[in-house]
Amino acid sequence: MDSQTSQSSQPLPSPHTFQVDLRGLVDLLSHHLYSSPRVYLRELLQNAVDAITARRAEQPDAPARVRLHAEAGALRVEDSGIGLTESDVHALLATIGRSSKRAEGIQEARADFLGQFGIGLLACFVVADRIRVVSRSARVPDAAPVEWTASDDGSYTVRTLPDAARPEPGTTVHLTARAGAAEWLSHERVRALAADFGSLLPYDVRVGEEAVTEAPPPWERAYPSPAARRVALARHCHELFGFTPLDSIELDVPLAGVRGVAYVLPSAVSPAQRATHRVHLKGMLLTERAEQLLPDWAFFVRCVLDTDSLRPTASRESLYEDETLAAVREALGERVRSWLTALAANDPERLSAFLSVHHLGVKSLARHDPEMLRTMLPWLPFETTDGQLSLEEFAQRHPVVHFTRSVEEYRQVAPIASAQGVGVVNGGYTYDSELVEALPSVRPGTVVAELDADTVTAHLDDVDPAEELALAGFLAAARARLDPLGCDVVLRAFHPLSVPALHLEDRAARHEQARAAAEEGADDLWAGILGSLRGSAPRARLVLNHLSPLIRRIGSLDDRELIGTATESLYGQALLMARRPLRPADTALLNRAFIGLLEWATHGEDGH
Repeated sequence: MDSQTSQSSQPLPSPHTFQVDLRGLVDLLSHHLYSSPRVYLRELLQNAVDAITARRAEQPDAPARVRLHAEAGALRVEDSGIGLTESDVHALLATIGRSSKRAEGIQEARADFLGQFGIGLLACFVVADRIRVVSRSARVPDAAPVEWTASDDGSYTVRTLPDAARPEPGTTVHLTARAGAAEWLSHERVRALAADFGSLLPYDVRVGEEAVTEAPPPWERAYPSPAARRVALARHCHELFGFTPLDSIELDVPLAGVRGVAYVLPSAVSPAQRATHRVHLKGMLLTERAEQLLPDWAFFVRCVLDTDSLRPTASRESLYEDETLAAVREALGERVRSWLTALAANDPERLSAFLSVHHLGVKSLARHDPEMLRTMLPWLPFETTDGQLSLEEFAQRHPVVHFTRSVEEYRQVAPIASAQGVGVVNGGYTYDSELVEALPSVRPGTVVAELDADTVTAHLDDVDPAEELALAGFLAAARARLDPLGCDVVLRAFHPLSVPALHLEDRAARHEQARAAAEEGADDLWAGILGSLRGSAPRARLVLNHLSPLIRRIGSLDDRELIGTATESLYGQALLMARRPLRPADTALLNRAFIGLLEWATHGEDGH
């Protein structure tokens, strides 16, 4: 007998059934699946709403109400839904993971249900140690009411009740609080949770006699005027998010199954700050912290919306990242983009108010959207040597749009460039240099150039050769003092006269400085590698202003040491004016120059 025949004659292993530790499963739910015990009420509301939806699928005129009664550590939730038979109770309530939405006769309405995972009442064990359900089926009119009672140890009982126990179809759930959880079943807490989770539900939901639903939601209501609508939405925003919005943006996207509103923040926020939004799924609050709902550039809005197309995760506390969410994100981004375009065309005053706070978000969008850049060109503010201007207005004033890539570079050259008639845009702020470089693509014929030390120097006036020759000794002493710092000294004439010296250093020079500093502190091998990278990179320059009275007085000095000390002082002052980070060598120079000047002044007094 071959091995294959021998194996086929062996008896098959007997099947076994998984054993579920209910208490362990409840602990798993409460500590890992759900973020807070508060979700138990959402599960109860969800089951009630789904039961009503199922009944109305068969009986469109059936009542649609949910009633919650909380007192003395107990909660009772009644609904007028489809109810359960005794066989339903055994098949659905007592089987973990089985969803009533899979029951025969209900499947066709599945898309209208809130719950899709079959966890159901299990979440209630997070706050209760006993659950009692009394239900009467609407699909089997002659069926008696049935009672299902379960404990958190995994045991349950089922029995039928007389008709008087539940005269009408529907379900009543009774919870008894577990030790330490009575506060979750208090009237105040239940009312707050019901209002939070169920405010947009399409059915009549009440805690006692107090209604918690607000259907239709504020963005779908009729108002007597646009002004009244803005006031109502502003009030709604303040209630939800705690701020009064600059404006509100309709988010009605039927193809994406989304309806809602985006509120524009009244103050600036960091682009790195994660925007969180409120998302309702078929009226039930899913999460207050939905991220990635809008494109990253739209960080200046907070949304509240209702959807029937987005997929929730198993905990139903966040959204599942899939193609549908990506499509919704794009559609909502398009709505915000359209709102901006409409403001530019129809309400420039409101657009200016918005951009004064949130220009960073629009600049982020305009980087990758030429049409948006073209639309916003007359409105987006930039810091320039002509003041705060749009790129459009600045380009009209200057044949060449010069820009710097850092704020430090701009601070260094702005006063000098302005005095020489050179227009400069500060491209050091987030996104600004990218937008300046993109300018020719949306404004053909515009010349854009990065401002460097050579360009600035070229716009400064040369000094008469005879006068410069007369200062040759002074310039030689000044150059000798700054040469170890990798800085040249040149003489030019420029305005304003109040600036005695200008420190110019482009990126290539800074790169060479960094390389030289690294070479000095490296071991032999690494120093050799860095040395091989040494090229003819331009050096930094200290440009002395020949028109400055101070420079003229220093230039007349005969004491070479005093010339060196004065040059170091001018160099240090120019660095500070440029707001550049100081290297250790620069700090040492400033200290040395300060002490040198004190010694000179003291010596001068002694000489008197």
